[in-house]
Amino acid sequence: MNIEKVILRQIKMDLLHPFTTSVGTEYDKDVILVEVQSSNGHSGWAESVSINEPIYNEETIDTNWPMLRKFLLPELLKAPIAHPSEVSQRFQSIRGQFNAKAAVEQAVWDLYAKEQGRPLAEVLGGTKSSIDVGVSIGITESEDALLEKIAGYVEEGYKRIKVKIKPGWDVELLRAVRRRFPDLEMMADANCAYTLDGIPRLKQLDELNLTMIEQPLAHDDIIDHAELQKHLNTPICLDESLHSYDDVRKAIELGSCRIVNLKIGRVGGLQETLNIHKLCQDHHIPMWCGGMLETGIGRAHNIAVTALPQFLYPGDTAPSSHYWERDIIQPEVRMNRGEIPVPDKPGIGFEPDTGYIEQLTSRKEMFSPKDRAVLQQD
Repeated sequence: MNIEKVILRQIKMDLLHPFTTSVGTEYDKDVILVEVQSSNGHSGWAESVSINEPIYNEETIDTNWPMLRKFLLPELLKAPIAHPSEVSQRFQSIRGQFNAKAAVEQAVWDLYAKEQGRPLAEVLGGTKSSIDVGVSIGITESEDALLEKIAGYVEEGYKRIKVKIKPGWDVELLRAVRRRFPDLEMMADANCAYTLDGIPRLKQLDELNLTMIEQPLAHDDIIDHAELQKHLNTPICLDESLHSYDDVRKAIELGSCRIVNLKIGRVGGLQETLNIHKLCQDHHIPMWCGGMLETGIGRAHNIAVTALPQFLYPGDTAPSSHYWERDIIQPEVRMNRGEIPVPDKPGIGFEPDTGYIEQLTSRKEMFSPKDRAVLQQD
């Protein structure tokens, strides 16, 4: 691939509804978009899933921008690239920065798939023509409000409901959900809200036939999760703790989880996603794709990943209309009775709405291989 130009854009989009977890509430979303252009006229697109505050991981929008322009883009542009797998190799000397790395690498994968004239899902090894869709529900103002939201989503056809929990908003709440929806596929997501002192309370969740409990303990822990799993029949799923193939390998070996939540940004890109996918296949560990309130561009990458065979549970890949009054892709992501078709067009399969994106853009910079020395001097 002969990369001719990279364009960074920052946009802001208002969420249709506030989204509350145990660590905070989001009302809108700042997004960094990465566009990688080749000399033959193709463009690959991706987004950073970082948010404005370091409450999910240490990265934010404001840390990603200088990291991209001063370090990652110079590495990307220092020589031609034959295959997207080379991008993560070039970034190995740079510690962490997984969301920023992923945004660049995913854009290159999209560009590569378009130049091949093949859907990204197919290029990655996906085997599905459609994916099952779940939905994540933030902490609501009341139990009744939560039950009514779930009823609406069940009516729409979502195939799995994820409920955010925290101490004091957990066992009794989930019992109420289970009474009303006895056959619902349901999971609970704690976003690191508990400690091992909470074992007696978390054990009560075993009676509720949950598919999994996601990340109950600390964001950087795999040791205590192994201890907790010994006390629970319900499978633990890890999210925030898993940043790499090695993290997943260690968690599997320790017995810290029985299910893996895969977020492309969290693990640094699609090549590491493929490495983790193979590891989970080899160890018979089910996977599913988590969400970070992505725009349609990030959502399209999630759809492509979920087409891989080891993604056995519905992901947090709700349609565009669940989050945005207007998305930044055409057509928007749409769901039919709990399923989203995997695009059969080249690349991510959706066209960025560039006119609308320009209207939303608050910051923009363009880089080319000849700019590399200038970037390094900034």
